[in-house]
Amino acid sequence: QVQLVESGGGLVQTGGSLRLSCATSRVITSIYVMGWYRQTPGNQREWVATVVNGGARNYADSVKDRFAISKGNAENKMYLQMNSLEPEDTGVYYCKETYRCRDFWGQGTQVTVSS
Repeated sequence: QVQLVESGGGLVQTGGSLRLSCATSRVITSIYVMGWYRQTPGNQREWVATVVNGGARNYADSVKDRFAISKGNAENKMYLQMNSLEPEDTGVYYCKETYRCRDFWGQGTQVTVSS
């Protein structure tokens, strides 16, 4: 069982920045697949970004060039740096880790961008 805990959400004005963190209970050695998802009001949960071992990163078109996903080198943490935030980015952000063909989710952290 893998437990994930997100933090770093909050209220920010349009154009501002936030950095989300996701701590995993698993001791990550080499192989990992981790990502961020969000659920905006009235919509289904959607994929935001993914990072895998080796450093490959992928982003949804809506956040490309504004968000950056990273995995801490010496920590069991993943981050999502969010810049140039827009009201449309408001929602609950979840981290996910895929381990041994199972998906594990955090409880989510609220991000609110005011106009």
